[in-house]
Amino acid sequence: MPQATRSSSPAQAPESQGRLFTITELATEFDITPRAIRFYEDMGLLEPARAGRNRVYTHRDRTRLKLTLRGKRLGLSLQEVKQLVDMYDSESGAVPQLKAFLDVLAQHRRQLEQQLDDIEVTLAEIAQHEERCQALLAEADAD
Repeated sequence: MPQATRSSSPAQAPESQGRLFTITELATEFDITPRAIRFYEDMGLLEPARAGRNRVYTHRDRTRLKLTLRGKRLGLSLQEVKQLVDMYDSESGAVPQLKAFLDVLAQHRRQLEQQLDDIEVTLAEIAQHEERCQALLAEADAD
């Protein structure tokens, strides 16, 4: 494989970080499109190096992608994911990241609980309308 360089920090050789991944390998592994990976790159979540014209991703990029997809599944915005993933890379330790993550999770829990309440109210209204319609149909059949 040709020598790869990271555009954001050329002094850091990706080879020293272990195996490199292609965009196709990551897309296949995580069942997403290469376009999605490029989007995450544009959002600053991934920083692939270049080997000629090709992007090459380090284990760090792979981990960041995995965390990004996990955050999306939890309903986090990409901005929230980026904040948490950036903390993962920081040298300040896990405590600030864990506290921030707990805050984000609590906020999403409140949002989902509100949505659940709204859904329960809507389902109760639907049940009332169904009951009323069935009663009207029963009256019509009786006539």
